[in-house]
Order: sequence, then C-alpha cells, then structure tokens
Amino acid sequence: MNTTTVNDKLINTRGDMIWLLSAGVFCLVGLFGLASYLIQGHDAYNIYRQVPWGILISTYVFFAVCCTGLCLVSSLGHVFGFKPFARVGKRAIAMAIIALLSGFVVIGLELGNPFALIYNMLSPNPSAPIWWMGTLYSIYLGVLLVEFYLMNKGIHQYVGYASLAGFIGGVAANSNLGSVFGLLDARAWWHGPYLPISIILTAAISGCAIMILLFAHRYAREKMPDDIAQAVAVTTRIFTFLLGLLLFFQFWHVLTSIYGQVPAKRDAMMALLNGPLSVSFWGLEIILGILLPFTLLLLSKGKSLPLAVTAAVSTLIGLFFLRYNSVVAGQLVPLRPEVEAVAADGLLRYSPSLTETAIVIGGFGLCLALYFAANRFFDLDDHGHH
Repeated sequence: MNTTTVNDKLINTRGDMIWLLSAGVFCLVGLFGLASYLIQGHDAYNIYRQVPWGILISTYVFFAVCCTGLCLVSSLGHVFGFKPFARVGKRAIAMAIIALLSGFVVIGLELGNPFALIYNMLSPNPSAPIWWMGTLYSIYLGVLLVEFYLMNKGIHQYVGYASLAGFIGGVAANSNLGSVFGLLDARAWWHGPYLPISIILTAAISGCAIMILLFAHRYAREKMPDDIAQAVAVTTRIFTFLLGLLLFFQFWHVLTSIYGQVPAKRDAMMALLNGPLSVSFWGLEIILGILLPFTLLLLSKGKSLPLAVTAAVSTLIGLFFLRYNSVVAGQLVPLRPEVEAVAADGLLRYSPSLTETAIVIGGFGLCLALYFAANRFFDLDDHGHH
C-alpha cells in the first residue's frame, strides 16, 4: 500500500516522497545559487548597467502575480458570495502566502543589500511607485496572514471582512506593480496603461490555473466533493474565457506596438517577434502559454479535469516566460545610440547566469517545500460553517 491517512486525508506516500525529493533538489540548487551570490555579489548575475533588471525581477513579479490571482479566486466565495467557492478559500490563501514569501526571497537576493527592504520602511518616498510596491505588498502579506488565521481558527464571522481587505489590497498592490513599469516614460515598451491592466488579467489567469492544480492534487486519491468539483468546473470555464481575453490583449499589443511606429516600442516588439527573444515569445509564451491550453479547454468544453490540469501547467509555464519577456524586452533597446555592447541589430543582450537560474529554481523549490509543510501541519480543507 502506498497510501496512509493523515488528518482524515488520504495521503499518497510515494507521491509525497517524489514531492519532497523534488523540493529538496530544487532547494539544494537554490542554495548553490545563494552561495555563489554571497561569494561574488552582483558579479554572479548577468545584469549590467544598461540591462539592470533580469530574471530575478521577472520571477518576483511572477510570484507576486500568482499570489494576487489566488486571492482573487478565493474572494469569489467570501467576498462575492458564489457558494461553490466557499470551501476553496483556505487552501488558496495558504498558497497565496507561500507564493508571496517565495517572491520576497527571490527579490531579496536580487537587491545589492537585502536590508534595503528595512530602509525602505524607515525612509519612505511616497512619490516613488517602487516604494509603494514594497509597502503595499508588505501590508498585503499581513492581511493574508490575518485572513488565514481567521480561516484556520474557524472565526468565520470576520473572514468576509478580511477577504474583502485582501481583495482590495491585492488589486491595489498588483496594479501598482504594473505602474512600476508603466510610469517609466524613458522605456517606451513599458510606458502606458497596458501593464497595470494586463497584470491584473494575468493574475486572475494564474489564480485559476493554480487552483485547478491544488485541488486536482488534493483529491488525486479520493473522490472530489460535489461543491468543490463544481468550483473547479466553474474555475475552468473562467480560465478558458480569460485565456481568450489574454489572446485578444496580446493581438492588440503586438499590432499597436508595430503600427504606431514609436521606435523604442517597435524595436522591443521586434525583439520578441523575430529577434533574440522570439523563441521564448512564440514557443513558450504564445503557443505553450496561451494557444495550447486555450485549445485544450475548448476541445474538452472544460469538462475534463486531466486536460484542465495539462492546460494549467502549460499556462503557468507560459506566464512565467511572459513575465520574463516583458521585463527583458523593455531593456534591450538602448537608451542612447552610442551605448557600447550592442549587437549588430542595434539591441542589447541579456541571458540569465547559472547563479540567477539556480536562485529561480530554488525559489520554486521553496514554494513546493512550504506548501508540503502547510498541507501537513494545517487542515487546509475548509469544512464550511459559514
């Protein structure tokens, strides 16, 4: 027998061993990256003066967006009163906390001095969007912890208020995260209202994808309760619609970037379409991240859980590279024509170093390890009584 019962849950011991082994290997790789960073400092990264933001920034954004997406899905039950979602909130909020903590670890290692996060609180600059980003997400983490505490203790009369605060905080923090890029008028690729809006859309998509995976994993060895099965089915339909909406957004983003003939915006888009980022854009962001899952969900009409799980995994991989492509493409166009180290096409170049890649892998390992621990030490099943 490869199963046992813990806290009235049927646990697949072999599956847990694979999960723990994967998390352990990822964390060990992350420790290698940490050691390399502590020894070499920022020299271990492939970022430089002209391209100061790399994969660690995009990975932090990915984790932060996933956190907000999970909160948005959870709020459907506790804030907007959709009964099928009443019992999925606790697991979603636990995963949201874990995603945000993992993001904080990754961005902490990107900073030249991680203690700058403390200085950020002691020396506020309200005119800087990046100060608001750190402040709002710190407050947001506190709200999520309070919400999870109330859920875990069964104090349901206050959960709705905490969920509403989490919903407002998530939208505020996430849209502000987009404004960190969108308010930079020196970078035409980022500048404008597109990023603050699209980042909310991708948050909702990632929240749907992760929720499908969480409950498919939770009930892999036993029958899914009817209300949770209904919530997963509704989430799959929302997931399908949002993917179609993202495809629409991407079409017009490409078209306006080229048609408008704004040089820096057009050049950044061409770097994605047929330049140094074309493989990750077409292969990973568009085909793997949007077209494949959207097609699978349409063909199954949202009724096949295995296909929904496949679509969710595919989408999350694609969204990770969407964040990477967005961050990097905005910096490949030099701000001054005389900048050195440009390639023959006039663009700068960036690729993650082994240290950066190891830290990213470690961030995902930390996420897996924390979720395993939370699943064992807490009862993440919400039993109702609202």
